[in-house]
Amino acid sequence: MAQFTRIEVAQVMKNTGMVPLFFHNDIEVSKKVLKACYDGGARLMEFTARGDFAHEVFGELTKYAITELPGMVMGVGSVTDAAAASLYMALGANFIVTPVLREDIAIVCNRKKVLWSPGCGTLTEIAKAEELGCEIVKLFPGDIYGPQFVKGIKGPQPWTSIMPTGGVSPTRENLEAWFGAGVTCVGMGSKLMAKHADGSFDYDKIESQTKNALDIIQSLK
Repeated sequence: MAQFTRIEVAQVMKNTGMVPLFFHNDIEVSKKVLKACYDGGARLMEFTARGDFAHEVFGELTKYAITELPGMVMGVGSVTDAAAASLYMALGANFIVTPVLREDIAIVCNRKKVLWSPGCGTLTEIAKAEELGCEIVKLFPGDIYGPQFVKGIKGPQPWTSIMPTGGVSPTRENLEAWFGAGVTCVGMGSKLMAKHADGSFDYDKIESQTKNALDIIQSLK
């Protein structure tokens, strides 16, 4: 069961301005990545469930966050159907992120008052998502649409809250463009999750990049 209400989750997204996201099938590695983001100031994590037995890793990771990382809001991304959404909510997901707009996912999340953020790519999809109760819309893939698309949406729909994912990096130039266009928060994955030359995660750099990105975002708000 979720530890935070959907309104609380939406507020954390708005206040911090960034949702780190990653996937790894090793629980100990996942804990270290999560801890690095947490130490850098992040208070949300989207675990992108893209591998076999991802739900088992997420379940253990959420237990770790509850006991060791107070205030960390755990969610799941890359969810593609209602059954998967229900499974992850049973394992403690506080929010569900999807690559597409699906009404069946909206229904199961709304039933338990869990925030869900569907991937949308048109104003019609965004409007439909909001009709289904979406608080913050995921713009995906963000690098295809860009900040100008956000500006275009905010014209006729200034009430719409948008979180681009894909094409977001922890640089001032990139973040200025997105927040200048009016996004509520950003989802950041590979550009944030620094690695060593051998492919292993660089936990110190993940922490420092997280802190730096959050500092930039706060200066832009």
